[in-house]
Amino acid sequence: MKAKVGVTALFLLFLAGLWLVVAPFAVGYQPRGAAYADATVNDLWMGGLLAGGSFVVLVAYAADALREITGRGKHTAD
Repeated sequence: MKAKVGVTALFLLFLAGLWLVVAPFAVGYQPRGAAYADATVNDLWMGGLLAGGSFVVLVAYAADALREITGRGKHTAD
């Protein structure tokens, strides 16, 4: 149960990071062709860090779960 909550939280953080990257352009507070506003730069950096960090942790969790599953298969084959 705890793993499901953790994976769900990481997935939501990943989506939030993606939204921060897209928001300046989707919402329209970054004018087209203008120099990036401070808020846009902040959203791009924070969104990128949030999405990237949560993606790395999700991949690490998936790799650990796969390692555990394959380890169980080796023990039952004996």
